[in-house]
Amino acid sequence: MKKIIAILLTTIFCTTASFSTEKDSKMNIYQFKTKSLQGKEVSLKDYKGKVLLIVNTASKCGFTPQYEGLEKLYKQYKDKGLVILGFPCNQFGSQEPGTSEEISNFCTLNYGVTFPMFMKIEVNGENADPIYKYMKEVLPGTLGNEIKWNFTKFLFDRHGNPVERYASTTKPESIETEIVKLLSEK
Repeated sequence: MKKIIAILLTTIFCTTASFSTEKDSKMNIYQFKTKSLQGKEVSLKDYKGKVLLIVNTASKCGFTPQYEGLEKLYKQYKDKGLVILGFPCNQFGSQEPGTSEEISNFCTLNYGVTFPMFMKIEVNGENADPIYKYMKEVLPGTLGNEIKWNFTKFLFDRHGNPVERYASTTKPESIETEIVKLLSEK
C-alpha cells in the first residue's frame, strides 16, 4: 500500500511540475496584443523591462477618482520604469458606456490621464479579453478568480512575472511601496 501511494504521489508531483514548467515557459504577459483607444494595435512586448500595473477602469464608478492616484504614480515613476495600462470595462453596473473617444476625452479632461489606455473590453465571462483570462489565472482573487468590480489592479515585475492582485478598494497610493521595490530590482 505504501508503495502504491508513493508511486501515485511521485506521478502527481512529476505531472504537476512538468505542467507548471511547460506552462510558465510558454505563457507570460508579453505574449498578448491589444488595441489602444485610438485603435492602434499594441503588443505588450513593447513594455518588456517595465513594471506594469494593469487596471480595469470605468468613468462612472465610485472608484473613478482613482484615476487621479494612478496618474500621480505614473508621472512620478514612469521615468524609472513604471507603466500603468488602463482597460475600460462596462461589465459592472454599465459604468463605462462611452465610446473610445468619449472615454479618452473624459480621462484627459477630468483626470489628466497620460498613461496608456486601451479599447473597452470584458474582463469576465465567455468574452473576457485573453489578457484578463491570463491574469486571473496567474493571480487568482481571494474569493474566486472573477474580477469583482472596476479598478481591480494587477502588478507585474520588470520580467513580466505576476506579483500581486489588488481589489478595487485598494487605492493606488497604497501600492506605491511595492512599486518602488520592484522598480529598484533589475
